[in-house]
Amino acid sequence: MPGAARVLSGKAVSADGTPIVFDAYGSGPAVILVAGAMMERAHPTLTGVAAALAPWFTVCSYDRRGRGDSGDTPPYAVEREVEDLAAVMAAAGGSAMVFGGSSGAALALEAAVRLPGIAKLALWEPPYHVDDSAPALPDDFAAQLTALVEAGRRAEAVERFLVEAAEVPVEAVAGMRGHAFWAQAEAVAPTLAYEAAVLGPGNALPDGRIAQIRRPVLVLNGEDSPGWMRNAGAAVAAAVPGAVHRVLEDQAHDVAVEALVPELLEFFAL
Repeated sequence: MPGAARVLSGKAVSADGTPIVFDAYGSGPAVILVAGAMMERAHPTLTGVAAALAPWFTVCSYDRRGRGDSGDTPPYAVEREVEDLAAVMAAAGGSAMVFGGSSGAALALEAAVRLPGIAKLALWEPPYHVDDSAPALPDDFAAQLTALVEAGRRAEAVERFLVEAAEVPVEAVAGMRGHAFWAQAEAVAPTLAYEAAVLGPGNALPDGRIAQIRRPVLVLNGEDSPGWMRNAGAAVAAAVPGAVHRVLEDQAHDVAVEALVPELLEFFAL
């Protein structure tokens, strides 16, 4: 395998003028990584996947709007985030394969409905709620998170998202407050409402919309993830014509790079 990939930073300009900053690794066909909640392009999972795929692909990892070095332009709409991805695709040559993780997988699905330039789509645990075992979220969850942020209660918004949407135990969240992660989480707290908007009221599966996708789709879940997440992955695969669903042994929602990369390499290289 070749040595460490050269990393080049770039900036794409979205349709509404918002600058979207990305890092590009390697060379070859384009692969774009779409991050999940609270993740920036420097997250170890994203950088690890990008570096591992770089010998075969040009891998672009970007800061979604409102995070890291990218800008943000109100009012928010899911369509703006699709346009952001389209802008990164244009910078990568106009078409790309896409990987989305968690809520980023839901955004990638929405983008695949709208953007014909997406050639293939790999998804890690899109967190739709398809049965009663999933956590119950209010239909106005996005509005509630926005209200907390606007009231200056960012820590409370982060805690609610982690406990209610991500099912992190309250005592674990309390422990997080003393870590460096917490300052970053509060900094991107306004974007938590964006994640809720991407997933829609109640995180309901948009099966009718994603049934329109006519590209190869791979849906991955972890064997050790909550059962409702595996059920959601299976439901996504059932809704998208021809999609493949795989469950990775000994993996939970915070998937290991070394478990994820072989699946992505096989899928994107076909």
